[in-house]
Parts: sequence; structure tokens; C-alpha cells
Amino acid sequence: MAATSSLVIQAAERRPRSLREVALWGRELGGMDGFLREFLDSFYLESDAGVRAEMLSHEPPLGDDPRADAYLAAAAEHLALRNDLTVPAWSGGKSRFLKKPFFPAGLESLKATLLVESPPAFRRRMIFVGTDPLYRPRRDSAGIG
Repeated sequence: MAATSSLVIQAAERRPRSLREVALWGRELGGMDGFLREFLDSFYLESDAGVRAEMLSHEPPLGDDPRADAYLAAAAEHLALRNDLTVPAWSGGKSRFLKKPFFPAGLESLKATLLVESPPAFRRRMIFVGTDPLYRPRRDSAGIG
């Protein structure tokens, strides 16, 4: 219970500073998607490339949902490639790839489009998303591509 209380306090006081925190907070407190969005805002607002690389370097623990494990790895690889950072080695682990296709949008009518549009970091993990799955308005305000 004390660990959960500590996480609640951290989550209330600041955004996650790593994908590891996204996974830990999301699994313990619920709402991994919300924590990922908060992390992306922090990542895009950070101007120091070294700090951004550090934000991606800490491996999230594997959980009960292989799709979430693969999605975090795809996010790390995609952010690294898009921002000229070193792709974290942990993102290439075998457990970070799916064996069956996953379409988070869930709409049958979008599947053909998503097969084509998915960025390589997602596609190679069999996660099929739109062309810019990690878009946040803060990225535009920070001037990051």
C-alpha cells in the first residue's frame, strides 16, 4: 500500500519522466494511455537531446499485456529515430514483438489504411496505427518534427 501511495503522490506532482514510469504507474494506478500522453508532452518539451535519450533508455518492466509491452518498445524506437537519438537496446528484445497483428483503432474499415500508414517501429512489431501515432499538440509548440 505504501508503494501505491508513493506512486499516487508522484503522479499527482509531475509527469512520468521515462517509459519505465509510464509502465509502472499505468499498471499500478491504471490509465497507461494517459500516462503515455503525459510522458510525450514532457519528451516533446525537453530541449536537451541527452535528456530525451535518457527518458527512453530505462526499460519498462514486462507486464501481463504483450501488446502494451510491444507498444512501449515501438514508441521508444519511433521517438528515437524521429529525434536522431540512439534506439534503446531494450526495445529490440524478443518479448517486445507481437506474434499476431494488433489494430488499436479496432475498426475493420481502417485496417488496409493502417497496414500502409504504420511507421516502421510499429509495423515491425505487428502494431498497425496511423502515420503519427505519438502526436501531441505540445510537439508543435516545441518545434519538434
